[in-house]
Amino acid sequence: MTIRVLLADDQALLRSAFRVLVDSEPDMEVVGEASDGAEAVRLAKAERADVVLMDIRMPGTDGLAATRMISEDPSLAHVRVVILTTFEVDDYVVQSLRAGASGFLGKGSEPEELLSAIRIAAGGEALLSPAATKGLIARFLAQGDGAEDTADQARAARLDALTVREREVLVQVAGGHSNDEIAERLEVSPLTVKTHVNRAMAKLGARDRAQLVVIAYESGLVRPRVD
Repeated sequence: MTIRVLLADDQALLRSAFRVLVDSEPDMEVVGEASDGAEAVRLAKAERADVVLMDIRMPGTDGLAATRMISEDPSLAHVRVVILTTFEVDDYVVQSLRAGASGFLGKGSEPEELLSAIRIAAGGEALLSPAATKGLIARFLAQGDGAEDTADQARAARLDALTVREREVLVQVAGGHSNDEIAERLEVSPLTVKTHVNRAMAKLGARDRAQLVVIAYESGLVRPRVD
């Protein structure tokens, strides 16, 4: 199956470079280009995109707002957003994850990393494996203000719907582990892990694994490590 990719960035030269790279792969194709967030949302629906490479800083509707619009649209439930940013240590990154992005990637990444990110996102995985990324997310999620206390309590209460095993799997997902790694750690089959992950996402209203990671931290199930 060909992965349909949408490019959203206000720099035409950068979009052109991404297009050449993506279109060179036999399993993916660029189906549209957007120079702002509003256009990205429109094209995501019109072109039936699977993955949107989304810049955060764009004129008009920025990438953060566009990501939220996509994640809140039931007709775009299949669309995965990968945030592209110049500055990886950025509060907007975590806001984007909360808004529904599947992960983020620095614009200075190697071509192979970008292509891998597209495939990972299209497969429903989270681009949160590197230790630095998880540390960033944990740090910002730990800096919630009083206005978020109620939301956090609500998320914690929703965990009551999970079985003991689903909670165990959620903790492992929050640690950035793949299904195969979780299966080995818990001594079950990868298929069983996938079933638990899917059930946890359904119960918690998460779009993908990235959202499970955010919920695990925000609910207090997983605590950020203080080094």
